[in-house]
Amino acid sequence: MTYCVAIKVNEGLVFAADTRTAAGVDDVRTYNKMHTFDFPGERVFVVLSAGNLATTQHVLAQAHRDLNDPTSTVNLRTVRHMFDAADYLGQLSVRAQKQVTQQLQGQYSGLNIETTLILGGQIQGEEPAIYLIYPVGNCIAASPESPFLQIGEIKYGKPILDRFIRPHVTLEDAARCALVSLDSTMRSNISVGPPVDLALLPRNALKVQHSLRLDLDTPYYSQLKEIWARQLENAIRNLPKFDWEMQPQLPLQAQTQSQQPQAQAQSQTQMGAQQNGVNAAAQMQFGNGSTPSGGQTY
Repeated sequence: MTYCVAIKVNEGLVFAADTRTAAGVDDVRTYNKMHTFDFPGERVFVVLSAGNLATTQHVLAQAHRDLNDPTSTVNLRTVRHMFDAADYLGQLSVRAQKQVTQQLQGQYSGLNIETTLILGGQIQGEEPAIYLIYPVGNCIAASPESPFLQIGEIKYGKPILDRFIRPHVTLEDAARCALVSLDSTMRSNISVGPPVDLALLPRNALKVQHSLRLDLDTPYYSQLKEIWARQLENAIRNLPKFDWEMQPQLPLQAQTQSQQPQAQAQSQTQMGAQQNGVNAAAQMQFGNGSTPSGGQTY
Protein backbone atom coordinates (compact mmCIF):
# COMPACT_ATOMS: atom_id res chain seq x y z
CA MET A 1 0.00 0.00 0.00
CA THR A 2 1.02 3.65 0.03
CA TYR A 3 0.82 6.92 1.89
CA CYS A 4 1.69 10.21 0.20
CA VAL A 5 0.91 13.76 1.25
CA ALA A 6 1.34 17.17 -0.40
CA ILE A 7 0.99 20.42 1.57
CA LYS A 8 0.54 23.96 0.29
CA VAL A 9 1.42 26.89 2.56
CA ASN A 10 2.18 30.53 1.82
CA GLU A 11 5.92 29.85 1.65
CA GLY A 12 5.65 27.02 -0.87
CA LEU A 13 4.96 23.28 -1.20
CA VAL A 14 5.96 20.18 0.77
CA PHE A 15 5.82 16.60 -0.53
CA ALA A 16 6.32 13.38 1.45
CA ALA A 17 5.87 9.72 0.53
CA ASP A 18 6.75 6.26 1.78
CA THR A 19 8.44 3.73 -0.50
CA ARG A 20 6.89 0.38 0.42
CA THR A 21 5.17 -1.66 -2.27
CA ALA A 22 3.59 -4.95 -1.17
CA ALA A 23 2.80 -7.62 -3.72
CA GLY A 24 1.96 -10.13 -0.97
CA VAL A 25 2.59 -10.99 2.66
CA ASP A 26 5.98 -12.50 1.84
CA ASP A 27 6.87 -10.12 -1.02
CA VAL A 28 7.60 -6.60 0.20
CA ARG A 29 9.53 -4.28 -2.09
CA THR A 30 10.67 -0.67 -2.20
CA TYR A 31 9.82 1.68 -5.06
CA ASN A 32 10.11 5.41 -5.49
CA LYS A 33 6.68 7.07 -5.33
CA MET A 34 7.93 10.63 -5.70
CA HIS A 35 8.89 11.76 -9.21
CA THR A 36 10.31 15.14 -10.23
CA PHE A 37 10.16 16.93 -13.59
CA ASP A 38 12.52 19.89 -13.27
CA PHE A 39 12.96 22.72 -15.81
CA PRO A 40 15.18 25.21 -13.91
CA GLY A 41 14.03 28.80 -14.02
CA GLU A 42 10.92 27.89 -15.99
CA ARG A 43 8.76 25.32 -14.17
CA VAL A 44 8.94 22.36 -11.83
CA PHE A 45 6.56 19.46 -11.20
CA VAL A 46 6.47 16.80 -8.47
CA VAL A 47 4.27 13.72 -8.93
CA LEU A 48 3.21 11.41 -6.08
CA SER A 49 1.63 8.07 -6.97
CA ALA A 50 -0.55 5.40 -5.34
CA GLY A 51 -2.27 2.40 -6.86
CA ASN A 52 -1.29 -0.03 -9.59
CA LEU A 53 2.46 0.23 -10.07
CA ALA A 54 2.39 -0.83 -13.72
CA THR A 55 -0.15 1.85 -14.61
CA THR A 56 1.87 4.46 -12.73
CA GLN A 57 5.05 3.54 -14.55
CA HIS A 58 3.20 3.63 -17.88
CA VAL A 59 2.00 7.19 -17.18
CA LEU A 60 5.46 8.40 -16.14
CA ALA A 61 7.19 6.71 -19.07
CA GLN A 62 4.74 8.28 -21.54
CA ALA A 63 5.27 11.70 -19.95
CA HIS A 64 9.03 11.35 -20.48
CA ARG A 65 8.55 10.14 -24.07
CA ASP A 66 6.37 13.14 -24.86
CA LEU A 67 9.04 15.47 -23.49
CA ASN A 68 11.64 13.91 -25.79
CA ASP A 69 9.34 13.85 -28.84
CA PRO A 70 9.79 17.00 -30.96
CA THR A 71 6.42 16.38 -32.63
CA SER A 72 4.53 16.30 -29.34
CA THR A 73 2.34 19.37 -28.97
CA VAL A 74 1.20 18.66 -25.40
CA ASN A 75 3.65 17.74 -22.67
CA LEU A 76 4.76 18.99 -19.28
CA ARG A 77 6.99 21.58 -20.88
CA THR A 78 4.36 23.05 -23.20
CA VAL A 79 1.28 23.22 -20.95
CA ARG A 80 0.45 26.79 -19.98
CA HIS A 81 -1.11 26.26 -16.55
CA MET A 82 -0.84 23.87 -13.62
CA PHE A 83 -4.40 22.71 -14.24
CA ASP A 84 -3.46 21.81 -17.82
CA ALA A 85 -0.58 19.70 -16.49
CA ALA A 86 -2.94 17.87 -14.11
CA ASP A 87 -5.44 17.29 -16.91
CA TYR A 88 -2.66 15.99 -19.18
CA LEU A 89 -1.50 13.41 -16.61
CA GLY A 90 -5.11 12.41 -15.96
CA GLN A 91 -5.62 11.67 -19.66
CA LEU A 92 -2.40 9.62 -19.75
CA SER A 93 -3.71 7.59 -16.81
CA VAL A 94 -7.08 6.93 -18.44
CA ARG A 95 -5.36 5.91 -21.68
CA ALA A 96 -3.04 3.51 -19.85
CA GLN A 97 -5.95 1.85 -18.02
CA LYS A 98 -7.90 1.39 -21.26
CA GLN A 99 -4.88 -0.14 -22.94
CA VAL A 100 -4.35 -2.65 -20.13
CA THR A 101 -8.06 -3.50 -20.09
CA GLN A 102 -8.02 -4.26 -23.81
CA GLN A 103 -4.94 -6.44 -23.44
CA LEU A 104 -6.54 -8.47 -20.65
CA GLN A 105 -9.72 -9.06 -22.72
CA GLY A 106 -11.84 -9.89 -19.69
CA GLN A 107 -9.23 -11.99 -17.91
CA TYR A 108 -8.28 -11.19 -14.30
CA SER A 109 -11.50 -9.26 -13.84
CA GLY A 110 -10.69 -8.68 -10.16
CA LEU A 111 -7.38 -6.95 -10.93
CA ASN A 112 -7.32 -3.26 -9.92
CA ILE A 113 -5.38 -1.33 -12.54
CA GLU A 114 -6.25 2.17 -11.28
CA THR A 115 -3.71 4.71 -10.14
CA THR A 116 -4.22 7.94 -8.19
CA LEU A 117 -1.77 10.82 -8.52
CA ILE A 118 -0.92 14.08 -6.81
CA LEU A 119 0.67 16.73 -9.00
CA GLY A 120 2.30 19.75 -7.43
CA GLY A 121 4.61 22.47 -8.63
CA GLN A 122 4.80 25.92 -10.13
CA ILE A 123 4.94 27.44 -13.59
CA GLN A 124 6.66 30.81 -13.89
CA GLY A 125 4.10 33.58 -13.51
CA GLU A 126 1.59 31.41 -11.63
CA GLU A 127 0.99 30.52 -8.00
CA PRO A 128 2.27 27.19 -6.68
CA ALA A 129 -0.48 24.57 -6.73
CA ILE A 130 -1.23 20.94 -5.88
CA TYR A 131 -3.85 18.75 -7.58
CA LEU A 132 -5.32 15.36 -6.75
CA ILE A 133 -5.82 13.39 -9.99
CA TYR A 134 -8.43 10.62 -9.77
CA PRO A 135 -8.27 7.35 -11.76
CA VAL A 136 -11.05 8.58 -14.09
CA GLY A 137 -8.86 11.52 -15.13
CA ASN A 138 -10.52 14.47 -13.38
CA CYS A 139 -8.82 16.44 -10.62
CA ILE A 140 -9.32 18.81 -7.68
CA ALA A 141 -7.02 21.51 -6.31
CA ALA A 142 -6.07 22.27 -2.72
CA SER A 143 -7.58 25.38 -1.17
CA PRO A 144 -6.88 27.63 1.86
CA GLU A 145 -9.58 25.67 3.73
CA SER A 146 -8.01 22.33 2.73
CA PRO A 147 -4.32 23.10 2.20
CA PHE A 148 -3.15 19.49 1.92
CA LEU A 149 -3.92 16.45 -0.24
CA GLN A 150 -3.40 12.75 0.57
CA ILE A 151 -3.48 9.45 -1.30
CA GLY A 152 -3.23 5.86 -0.11
CA GLU A 153 -3.70 5.06 3.59
CA ILE A 154 -4.82 8.55 4.55
CA LYS A 155 -6.80 8.03 7.77
CA TYR A 156 -3.93 7.47 10.23
CA GLY A 157 -1.95 10.56 9.32
CA LYS A 158 -4.84 12.96 8.75
CA PRO A 159 -5.60 14.10 12.35
CA ILE A 160 -2.25 15.85 12.85
CA LEU A 161 -2.63 17.60 9.49
CA ASP A 162 -6.16 18.74 10.36
CA ARG A 163 -4.98 20.20 13.67
CA PHE A 164 -1.81 21.93 12.50
CA ILE A 165 -1.63 22.73 8.78
CA ARG A 166 -2.72 26.28 7.94
CA PRO A 167 -1.55 28.59 5.11
CA HIS A 168 0.59 30.69 7.50
CA VAL A 169 2.62 27.70 8.77
CA THR A 170 6.30 27.85 7.79
CA LEU A 171 7.61 25.52 5.10
CA GLU A 172 9.89 23.69 7.54
CA ASP A 173 7.13 23.22 10.13
CA ALA A 174 4.87 21.84 7.40
CA ALA A 175 7.65 19.41 6.46
CA ARG A 176 8.01 18.24 10.07
CA CYS A 177 4.24 17.80 10.28
CA ALA A 178 4.32 15.69 7.10
CA LEU A 179 6.99 13.42 8.63
CA VAL A 180 4.95 13.02 11.83
CA SER A 181 1.91 12.18 9.69
CA LEU A 182 3.92 9.47 7.93
CA ASP A 183 5.27 8.13 11.22
CA SER A 184 1.74 7.86 12.64
CA THR A 185 0.66 5.94 9.54
CA MET A 186 3.61 3.54 9.67
CA ARG A 187 2.91 2.79 13.34
CA SER A 188 -0.67 1.76 12.55
CA ASN A 189 -0.33 0.12 9.13
CA ILE A 190 2.38 -2.34 8.18
CA SER A 191 1.75 -1.82 4.45
CA VAL A 192 3.28 1.68 4.71
CA GLY A 193 6.99 1.66 5.39
CA PRO A 194 10.37 3.36 5.17
CA PRO A 195 12.44 4.85 3.75
CA VAL A 196 10.57 8.14 3.47
CA ASP A 197 11.08 10.71 0.71
CA LEU A 198 10.71 14.41 1.51
CA ALA A 199 10.89 17.40 -0.87
CA LEU A 200 10.51 21.14 -0.23
CA LEU A 201 9.64 23.55 -3.04
CA PRO A 202 9.81 27.20 -1.93
CA ARG A 203 7.56 29.72 -3.64
CA ASN A 204 9.07 31.15 -6.85
CA ALA A 205 12.21 29.01 -6.56
CA LEU A 206 11.08 26.97 -9.59
CA LYS A 207 13.14 24.03 -8.34
CA VAL A 208 13.13 21.53 -5.50
CA GLN A 209 15.39 23.20 -2.96
CA HIS A 210 15.64 20.36 -0.44
CA SER A 211 15.23 16.64 -1.15
CA LEU A 212 15.80 14.01 1.54
CA ARG A 213 15.48 10.24 1.88
CA LEU A 214 15.06 9.27 5.54
CA ASP A 215 15.28 5.75 6.95
CA LEU A 216 14.49 4.56 10.47
CA ASP A 217 18.16 4.82 11.48
CA THR A 218 18.72 8.26 9.91
CA PRO A 219 19.79 10.45 12.88
CA TYR A 220 17.37 13.30 12.16
CA TYR A 221 14.37 11.02 11.61
CA SER A 222 15.19 8.94 14.69
CA GLN A 223 15.38 12.09 16.81
CA LEU A 224 12.13 13.44 15.38
CA LYS A 225 10.27 10.20 16.12
CA GLU A 226 11.67 9.97 19.67
CA ILE A 227 10.85 13.58 20.58
CA TRP A 228 7.35 13.32 19.10
CA ALA A 229 6.59 10.16 21.10
CA ARG A 230 7.93 11.70 24.33
CA GLN A 231 6.00 14.94 23.85
CA LEU A 232 2.79 12.97 23.25
CA GLU A 233 3.26 11.12 26.53
CA ASN A 234 3.90 14.38 28.38
CA ALA A 235 0.81 15.96 26.79
CA ILE A 236 -1.40 13.11 28.02
CA ARG A 237 -0.03 13.44 31.56
CA ASN A 238 -0.67 17.20 31.53
CA LEU A 239 -4.32 16.95 30.50
CA PRO A 240 -6.93 18.16 33.06
CA LYS A 241 -7.44 15.82 36.01
CA PHE A 242 -10.73 14.14 36.94
CA ASP A 243 -12.65 15.48 39.97
CA TRP A 244 -11.67 12.56 42.19
CA GLU A 245 -7.99 13.19 41.43
CA MET A 246 -8.32 16.77 42.68
CA GLN A 247 -9.48 15.90 46.28
CA PRO A 248 -6.91 17.16 48.83
CA GLN A 249 -4.86 14.49 50.59
CA LEU A 250 -3.36 15.21 54.05
CA PRO A 251 0.32 14.36 54.52
CA LEU A 252 0.97 11.07 56.31
CA GLN A 253 2.43 12.81 59.41
CA ALA A 254 -0.58 15.12 59.71
CA GLN A 255 -2.93 12.16 59.36
CA THR A 256 -1.06 10.31 62.16
CA GLN A 257 -1.21 13.29 64.53
CA SER A 258 -4.90 13.87 63.87
CA GLN A 259 -5.66 10.21 64.47
CA GLN A 260 -3.82 10.00 67.86
CA PRO A 261 -6.56 11.62 70.11
CA GLN A 262 -9.19 9.47 68.44
CA ALA A 263 -7.09 6.34 68.98
CA GLN A 264 -6.54 7.24 72.69
CA ALA A 265 -10.27 7.77 73.23
CA GLN A 266 -11.05 4.44 71.58
CA SER A 267 -8.42 2.70 73.76
CA GLN A 268 -9.86 4.18 76.99
CA THR A 269 -13.36 3.14 75.98
CA GLN A 270 -12.23 -0.39 75.29
CA MET A 271 -10.39 -0.61 78.65
CA GLY A 272 -13.47 0.67 80.51
CA ALA A 273 -15.66 -1.89 78.78
CA GLN A 274 -13.27 -4.67 79.71
CA GLN A 275 -13.21 -3.59 83.42
CA ASN A 276 -17.00 -3.45 83.56
CA GLY A 277 -17.12 -6.92 82.08
CA VAL A 278 -14.81 -8.26 84.82
CA ASN A 279 -16.87 -6.66 87.60
CA ALA A 280 -20.08 -8.05 86.20
CA ALA A 281 -18.61 -11.53 86.02
CA ALA A 282 -17.45 -11.34 89.65
CA GLN A 283 -20.84 -10.23 90.81
CA MET A 284 -22.50 -13.13 89.01
CA GLN A 285 -20.09 -15.63 90.57
CA PHE A 286 -19.82 -14.42 94.16
CA GLY A 287 -22.86 -12.20 94.64
CA ASN A 288 -22.88 -8.54 95.43
CA GLY A 289 -20.43 -7.65 98.25
CA SER A 290 -19.55 -11.33 99.09
CA THR A 291 -16.09 -12.86 99.36
CA PRO A 292 -15.19 -16.20 97.83
CA SER A 293 -15.05 -19.03 100.46
CA GLY A 294 -13.82 -21.88 98.36
CA GLY A 295 -17.25 -23.58 98.04
CA GLN A 296 -20.48 -23.15 96.17
CA THR A 297 -23.41 -21.21 97.64
CA TYR A 298 -27.00 -22.25 96.92
